[in-house]
Amino acid sequence: MSGTLYVIGTGPGNPDQMTPEAARAVSASTDFFGYGPYLDRIDFQPHQSRHASDNREELDRANAALKMAAEGRTVCVVSGGDPGVFAMAAAICEAIDKGPAEWRGVDLVVLPGITAMLAVAARTGAPLGHDFCAISLSDNLKPWDVIEKRLTLAAQAGFVIALYNPISKARPWQLGRAFELLRSELPGATPVIFGRAAGRPDERITVQPLETADAAVADMATCVIIGSPETRIVARDGKPDLIYTPRFIAGGTR
Repeated sequence: MSGTLYVIGTGPGNPDQMTPEAARAVSASTDFFGYGPYLDRIDFQPHQSRHASDNREELDRANAALKMAAEGRTVCVVSGGDPGVFAMAAAICEAIDKGPAEWRGVDLVVLPGITAMLAVAARTGAPLGHDFCAISLSDNLKPWDVIEKRLTLAAQAGFVIALYNPISKARPWQLGRAFELLRSELPGATPVIFGRAAGRPDERITVQPLETADAAVADMATCVIIGSPETRIVARDGKPDLIYTPRFIAGGTR
């Protein structure tokens, strides 16, 4: 008898940004798998069990959760943000694809959440108001030369670029290298938004022009949004600047 496997995102970390749908999945589940800091966001009940693992153990975590769900349990895999954006939904699908046939019979429910780039964008206005893309700077799962190519082509195509996993102790140089590449493709005044822990008590939003953007401002809790040549900054007396990317470009029809 197969059970149910929920895959949820807690949002950026503010409890108000977890969706009611995800909260109902939490209430319905008996066993929870996830990275420890993400599980810390859940208010567990006495009958619920927590199974924490390291952030780089996604496939092992997916396998363990599917095995338990296939045995008839109601299981919840917890991600931060949205589970389908550089998170656990893809690992679960990969595990089902490569795993035993009985895992395909598990009732899989992937629930959307608020991902970091949406939370950061909302803090500054509407930098994602026109076409945009998201790129992870982590080269754990893809070669760095692929990342460089994608950054260059995205800038040439005029996309606003949201960068996930921008920097870590093991990868201290990659965000700086990304800025170097983008400076050769974009105007120096292009706004770069560093959104750290958006919505949480330790939130920090910093905006710098690309020509002087300092990679040291970011850490792994930061989502970086780099504007396009069309992205505008609107100064407001006594209030934070608004940053937005117009909904149209020259030649478009309003």
